[in-house]
Amino acid sequence: MSQEVVEITFESLGLTKTLDKMTAKELRAVIVAKIPAIVGASGMQKDALVKAVKDVFGIVDADGGVSPYKDQIFTLKKTIREMRVQKGTVEARAERTKVRRKINKLKKRTRRLARAV
Repeated sequence: MSQEVVEITFESLGLTKTLDKMTAKELRAVIVAKIPAIVGASGMQKDALVKAVKDVFGIVDADGGVSPYKDQIFTLKKTIREMRVQKGTVEARAERTKVRRKINKLKKRTRRLARAV
């Protein structure tokens, strides 16, 4: 039998909360379902579960760690810059307002992603 290696990314977990805000039960469910590299999750405490997930994905604690969403944030910021140029060229006030609101939503999303994990 050949064992197939599955590549897992942090984004593919589909988390709706940060790791610290999840309950131990939720963390165990995610680990058992999606991260086979972590063994013995059913007997671990919450802090051990969070540490194990961070170790698997190479996430460093808040002491200067890099967000796993860095690429997404970079892409969103690039889109924001393009939309600012577009806002400057639009003459209709209603269109300018729509573009401005879209920019604000994207900025909020980048902030949420930066705070995650």
